[in-house]
Amino acid sequence: MSATTPAAGPDTSDSSTSDPWAAPTATAPVAARVRLPGSKSITNRALVLAALAEGPSVVRRALRSRDTELMASALRALGAAVDTSGENWHVTPMPPGATAPRAEVDCGLAGTVMRFVPPLAGLVDGEVSFDGDPHMRNRPIGEVLTALRGLGVELDDTAVGDAGALPFVVRGSGIVPGGTVVIDASASSQFVSALLLAGARFERGVDVRHEGKPIPSLPHIEMTVSMLRERGVTVEGDGANRWAVMPGPIAARDETVEPDLSNAAPFLALAAVSGGSVTVEDWPQTTTQAGDALRDLLAQMGCTVERVTDGLRVTGPAGGHRELRGLEVDLHDVGELTPAIAALCALASTPSHLTGIGHIRAHETDRLAALARELNGLGAAVTELPDGLRIGPAALHGGVFGTYADHRMAHAGVIVGAAVADVRVENIATTSKTFTDFAGFWSGLFPGPAGRTRD
Repeated sequence: MSATTPAAGPDTSDSSTSDPWAAPTATAPVAARVRLPGSKSITNRALVLAALAEGPSVVRRALRSRDTELMASALRALGAAVDTSGENWHVTPMPPGATAPRAEVDCGLAGTVMRFVPPLAGLVDGEVSFDGDPHMRNRPIGEVLTALRGLGVELDDTAVGDAGALPFVVRGSGIVPGGTVVIDASASSQFVSALLLAGARFERGVDVRHEGKPIPSLPHIEMTVSMLRERGVTVEGDGANRWAVMPGPIAARDETVEPDLSNAAPFLALAAVSGGSVTVEDWPQTTTQAGDALRDLLAQMGCTVERVTDGLRVTGPAGGHRELRGLEVDLHDVGELTPAIAALCALASTPSHLTGIGHIRAHETDRLAALARELNGLGAAVTELPDGLRIGPAALHGGVFGTYADHRMAHAGVIVGAAVADVRVENIATTSKTFTDFAGFWSGLFPGPAGRTRD
């Protein structure tokens, strides 16, 4: 069958879906073509850079999701004009000397909003308050706030709550002096990207130096640097522990957003567990997205992975998940793929050892603890480790799979449900973070004799 993403619009299907949601199970190989929504990481970086640019920009094929709508709203609060009414989003940048008296930014559960927007708030004249969903108060932001203080930005993160966490207030003066800062970005690559994205607008630019354990998800920093350079910004450094952004203009540039390759994980996993074939259209030839690692990971598990004229096709082994091989792999740079990969490993016929991912404990939820708890609740043999998971072969059964308001956890649940009958996924609507109407779209891949969907 062929399937494309739903037309842009409000998320209505997921919000009315029963909870817990009965995940469809494939009873025969699934064949599908999928056109994915745009990348959240690229969309939100493009929006930030467009808000700082010299002139208007268009973000084409922008992802419409809760995280990107929150970013658009945050930039509007700082004085940018962001028109999200169509598929292509038009951005008029923040005016020089913009004022934002007592502006408020809702971060929701979006780490990119919580971390990328405060440096911009220093560039406006006014007081900008930041808060978000309750869980966001547990996610790390202290290194960014400490760095901003060192760069000359006044802020208050102790008036309400704990220091180094939401909620906090940035008291911008319209000018950020900039300079050199030393941070520990071992908890999140977003700490570095946050400072680099706005650095060209600081009077002295910014020189970010990392001291600590290796930074996770380096491809996301590479994405940031690449997008800056495409807009004429000079970025120097070693690409691992130091990045220096020179002060200067940010050129206006229209950006066509790539498909979200991390969002491809459940769809390609569907081919793997059903012994079917799924083609993701428009897979880029070259990319900085972490999701591109799926090509190698799925091949190691026994899938056939091939580039085709219009995208990437993955074909699962003839016996489906029963013939999948486990993995022994360091996922440090691609930690966001862990939930989907862990779900596949729980269904595989040989053991797996996933390492290098202790940092994902600070994502939307403690993903290592959540994966161990929920997969084991369905009969899996998962051992939680300080920096990873050890997973043995086991016969899984139905049950309720919790998501903890985490879209990647929901992806793990539906992957298991595609192979195991009677899996019910809590709060499937959380997938709207990066994919509007995911539940309806996913169910549409299981028509007629190819599968069944339970009410």
